[in-house]
Amino acid sequence: MRLFNTLTNKVEELILHEAGVVKMYTCGPTVYHFAHIGNLRTYIAEDVLEKSLKYLGYRVERVMNITDVGHLVGDGDNGEDKISMAAKREHKSSKEIAEYYTNCFFDDCDKLNIKRPKVVSKATDNIDEYIKIITKLLDDGYAYISGGNVYFDTSKFPKYYELSGRKIEDLLVAVRDDIELDKFKKNPFDFGLWFTNSKFDNQELQWDSPWGRGYPGWHIECSGIAIKYLGEYLDIHCGAEDAVFPHHTNEIAQSESYLGHDWCNMWVHFGFLNDKNGKMSKSKGEFLTVSLLEEKGFDPLAYRYLCLNSYYHNQLTFSYDILDGAQKAYEKLKNKVKLLDEVGYLQEDSFEKYRELFKKEIEDDLNTPNMLTLIYDVLKDDTVNSYTKYKIIESFDCVLSLSLFENEKCVVGDDLEDYIQNKIEERLRAKKEKNFKLADMIRDELLTKGIKLIDGRDGTTYKLL
Repeated sequence: MRLFNTLTNKVEELILHEAGVVKMYTCGPTVYHFAHIGNLRTYIAEDVLEKSLKYLGYRVERVMNITDVGHLVGDGDNGEDKISMAAKREHKSSKEIAEYYTNCFFDDCDKLNIKRPKVVSKATDNIDEYIKIITKLLDDGYAYISGGNVYFDTSKFPKYYELSGRKIEDLLVAVRDDIELDKFKKNPFDFGLWFTNSKFDNQELQWDSPWGRGYPGWHIECSGIAIKYLGEYLDIHCGAEDAVFPHHTNEIAQSESYLGHDWCNMWVHFGFLNDKNGKMSKSKGEFLTVSLLEEKGFDPLAYRYLCLNSYYHNQLTFSYDILDGAQKAYEKLKNKVKLLDEVGYLQEDSFEKYRELFKKEIEDDLNTPNMLTLIYDVLKDDTVNSYTKYKIIESFDCVLSLSLFENEKCVVGDDLEDYIQNKIEERLRAKKEKNFKLADMIRDELLTKGIKLIDGRDGTTYKLL
């Protein structure tokens, strides 16, 4: 598997710390408002990446946070907490705001066929973890207390600008609108690990700490949650490209200073969604949500189809005309697939050939446009019968998740072993009852999912294709 690595600015082979296991962390939403479709492009891409890795046979341990405290309006530790700001706007508590918009986010994910990660952890559930990390950073000289708050000293981490490729001279306060001078900091780009009432006295959510009652900075939350659930090494860290600096830059600095070694070698970032006004955001133009697209008559999966037609690392331009074209193409594809036979004879060689081609496109930097093109190649292939085409495309859709079939059965990841063993036992019972037709159907069903049964003297085993 090869992916574009922001850390090295090139496509590289994915190297794992544990054979066959991918430890993957994806930055979750700050739940102070609805997610716009630009945000959701990132989650679609992360979903495809996770499903692709599982399709290749990896076990994926994926963790995502929910930011429900600590994310300030400004990059320079200035401005109000976004959750507090929303609570005032809507005359609710911070907890009510976070719970409501978390549910809205996952509702949107369901509409877009985005699988929920196995571990989703709220920032407010991990306060002890942050305190433990901050305490060690202070003890080791990477952090300092000033004005009652705790800051990370970026001058103590020589690799601070490595991920972003920037230089400190390019990031001076005078030339950055989003950075304000914090009088408590030694350096402008030091960042807050823990804030107390000395800086923000109107924060609703606060906890006791060795440095005073307060709350964590945004960046320490992702490090704490990732280390708590995935251990000292990550294989892939994902996020939108605007998280490279300062968020992911700060994560690296505090995590590696705390751990004492390199933390994650593969950083995968996803391009912006742009409209006519530039990068899509909650503060400019029409606030484009999944619900708004539905109100205008669009299928949310047409938007997923649009995203898959673009390379994940590139920026994608959005307009209603472009989405309308994607919806027409998506509906036409579904209509073609509906004509395929759901029963018949499986051409094993053709099935395996196309699965291998699909895997190659996955391995070639998650080439979703070519993965989609393969569907059309299958449909046009006169050497492949209708049933085999059905099974090939059904297999592809376990990754693409475009709901091309009404009754999709995608079994990957943690449940795979149990599923296979149950099918082997079901087939054995069918053979004992001399129901050889059913036994052959079970064998073919497994084969369409990339599982080949091997009958031997000591019983039936299997291999993943």
